[in-house]
Amino acid sequence: MSGFVSHYTNRLDAKGRVSVPASFRQALTRDGFEGLYCFPSLHQMAVDAGGHQLVAEIAKRLEGLDTLTADHDALSTALYGASETLKIDGDGRVMLSDMIREHAGVTDQVTFVGQGYKFQIWEPERFRAHRADAMKRAMSVLSSPRTSAGGGQ
Repeated sequence: MSGFVSHYTNRLDAKGRVSVPASFRQALTRDGFEGLYCFPSLHQMAVDAGGHQLVAEIAKRLEGLDTLTADHDALSTALYGASETLKIDGDGRVMLSDMIREHAGVTDQVTFVGQGYKFQIWEPERFRAHRADAMKRAMSVLSSPRTSAGGGQ
């Protein structure tokens, strides 16, 4: 299966490094991305991460906005200007920056959460609460009536 799926919780070592799940490293390798592209999530107290697919989604979103506008600049700053590219060492670990640790509230453990074309980095307790809310929201989305593009069914 391609992409990022499932969730894993790993402990940070004494130097602040954490092992990226093997299946996530394999997805990054298939994607051809050197390292790990990260930025603070715009929706959660988590960090969005991934490779070329994530960067392509950002570019696609920005293409929909007129350049040299406040909206374009704000989104570009949030998704590019506040981003980092982390290096994955030979043992599959990354050093989490202060930005990542502070934004996600990470101290000694990290939960990696797959979302297909990207994954998120969470503080484990925050993720547990988010997962419960996400399940409720998903059930609500699935049970709400949908209309076709033409306005009716």
